Amino acid sequence: MRLADFIRHDMEAILADWEKFARTLLPAAANLRSSALRDHAQQILEAVANDLWTSQSAEAELAKSTGQMPTLAGAPETAAQTHAILRARGGFDITQLVAEYRALRASVLRLWLAACQPGAPDQGDIIRFNEAIDQAVAESVGYFSAQVDQARNLLIGMLGHDMRSPLQTIQATASYLVALNAGEKVSAAAARLIRGGERMQGLLDDMLDFNRTRLGLGINIAPAAVDLADLLADEIGQLQAAHPDRHIEWRACGDCAGVWDGRRLQQLLGNLVLNALRYGAPDEPVCVTLNGEPAEVCLAVKNSGPAIEIDALERIFDPLHRGMHQGDPNTEGSLGLGLYIVREIAKAHGGEIGACSDANGTVFALRLPRRC
Repeated sequence: MRLADFIRHDMEAILADWEKFARTLLPAAANLRSSALRDHAQQILEAVANDLWTSQSAEAELAKSTGQMPTLAGAPETAAQTHAILRARGGFDITQLVAEYRALRASVLRLWLAACQPGAPDQGDIIRFNEAIDQAVAESVGYFSAQVDQARNLLIGMLGHDMRSPLQTIQATASYLVALNAGEKVSAAAARLIRGGERMQGLLDDMLDFNRTRLGLGINIAPAAVDLADLLADEIGQLQAAHPDRHIEWRACGDCAGVWDGRRLQQLLGNLVLNALRYGAPDEPVCVTLNGEPAEVCLAVKNSGPAIEIDALERIFDPLHRGMHQGDPNTEGSLGLGLYIVREIAKAHGGEIGACSDANGTVFALRLPRRC
């Protein structure tokens, strides 16, 4: 008996095996009914049977064996993709999802080989069946991972949003204690609370910005007519006040007016300068220059220090890339999102940013069109 015919003829026996195995996938399967345990299994098997009777090229055979068959634009979800989404929402983990297919493969082949006795099974059917299962696994894993990532990002977004209110209460209370002027100890403690709150606020803002980009929303900007030289000079002043033991050189020339989100570009500069202070030579200045050119403005932030290795430089804007070395104490209090957010802010304004590094130091250079 050919395998496609066997699958259609003995569908109920195969589904019973599927359900029996799915019931062992605890705790997610503990309270599921038979229909939920068998979710889309019949449609997956019917798709496999149809595939077994469909002719295919050598290229398609190779692609399917590695789970790389292309998906047609606008095509509906396959049964394997929908099954993955429902399993993810039902609390199954990815190991359990793959285990279902592993058990299905073994069950079908075991039952079919028994039904073929005393004859010999068609070897071509075995190869095609394995290819079809591999393709179904690839489709399921891809959709399962996307569903888990989306759920995680939504949770982070909600958590970050809900954390703002208690954090603002802490900061407001600390500011009130400072205003009371209730003695040096109280004022010093309140000042520490304020600094800690500002640090937490920065981390929270980075997390929420990162989360927006992972959800495909991008960095949110509100463009308006601004003079970038004035805005960045103010940011430099605040950074210098926060790091009195370091020297920040600032120079602006040319026409630096344009239409941008000033607050976001201050954030961009702050992240670049803090990165330069963190990794630059402590006895050398961080140099910030802003040049207004006819069609754009160019911002550069340079620090002295050892050259960044090429492989690290290539990944320097990647999210969660914390510092030049693992375990670097300079990354304390950082999520490794600062430079990633810098790049996303630049992209949101239609700009480009790059980095170069040699024995003379490291330079981050931003080119920004006058209107985003």
